Amino acid sequence: MTQFKDKQSFLLRSKSGDQREIVSVGLFDYPVLMAADILLYQTDEVPVGEDQKQHVEITRDIADRFNSIYGQTFKLPEPKISTIAARIMSLDDPTKKMSKSLPGGSLNLLDDEDTLRSKIMKATTDSEGKIKFDLKRPGIYNLLEIYETLTGEGREIIEAKFYGKGYGEFKKELAEVIIENLKPLQERYRKLMEEPETIEKMLKEGADKVRPIAEQTLKEVKEKVGLGTK
Repeated sequence: MTQFKDKQSFLLRSKSGDQREIVSVGLFDYPVLMAADILLYQTDEVPVGEDQKQHVEITRDIADRFNSIYGQTFKLPEPKISTIAARIMSLDDPTKKMSKSLPGGSLNLLDDEDTLRSKIMKATTDSEGKIKFDLKRPGIYNLLEIYETLTGEGREIIEAKFYGKGYGEFKKELAEVIIENLKPLQERYRKLMEEPETIEKMLKEGADKVRPIAEQTLKEVKEKVGLGTK
């Protein structure tokens, strides 16, 4: 959705033919395809980040419009957004969200321990040196939110724990917290990679579970718009 809006904005700003970027119809269809992925399975809640709420909003608009014309067909899904660390920012530039397109500023789930430590130790902070939750200091605030999310500790407890300590000491502990939290996931990943038949079985079971829901939704939609088989 963000890419769609960026491209759309670019095209509207362009004034000459040679300034325009060639964009496929796939880009313009993208929001509708995203909505279809949600509505097809009669979804109740969609876990998204704060910046992805717009995906769910346009999905609700499409579903509501269809229901108003053809009768109750789709559920109106609700966005499920975490109240803590709803948007993790880039380690390099904490004014931008963390993204795989910015490798140095992102933490990957399969990064090894040395890589994780290196990224955290190099993360942008500021010159104040005080470890406090302060939105005006996006670098340390971002790191503190990550720590808060992974430990489950309250903000007052975290600030008291690191009172009078430097960024270096905090970053070292944060890196270890991240490493410990990722260990079970990484171990599970490595185990599954050694058992491709288990992955195939899980995928088949998941598909078998949701296929009847998708087929029923599609059948109902076709009938209501006059495309049903006679």
